[in-house]
Amino acid sequence: MAKITTALHSVERGLIFANLIDYDMLFGHRCDVAGFARALEEFDLWLENFMQQFNDDDLLLITADHGCDPTMPGTDHSREYVPLLAWSPCQVAGKTLGTRHSFSDIAATLAHNFDLPNDVGESFLPQLVPCA
Repeated sequence: MAKITTALHSVERGLIFANLIDYDMLFGHRCDVAGFARALEEFDLWLENFMQQFNDDDLLLITADHGCDPTMPGTDHSREYVPLLAWSPCQVAGKTLGTRHSFSDIAATLAHNFDLPNDVGESFLPQLVPCA
């Protein structure tokens, strides 16, 4: 997470992509509920400070590529739906994005955000609460 913070201050315009694999590899697949909980608490504390460092035109997307609930029996992926959180400092209120039809909606949103051509997925950028 420290590397993500460093990247935020070194990239003027662009995309920072981070995969926090430990939640899956160390806790989810190993059914380590306590470790998973500690890692989420650590992330939550870090996230509050991280978000305070954003510029008004920054966009934060948090999601997962699959679920791996450490409380479920077995060690395989356990959920079909994953979270999708979108945030910008200039937002004044939250809004549901509903159940998305595809992961490609994230790619479409990123393409829309950076004014890039894209013909796959549906951007949810217009659904985000506009900045005041």
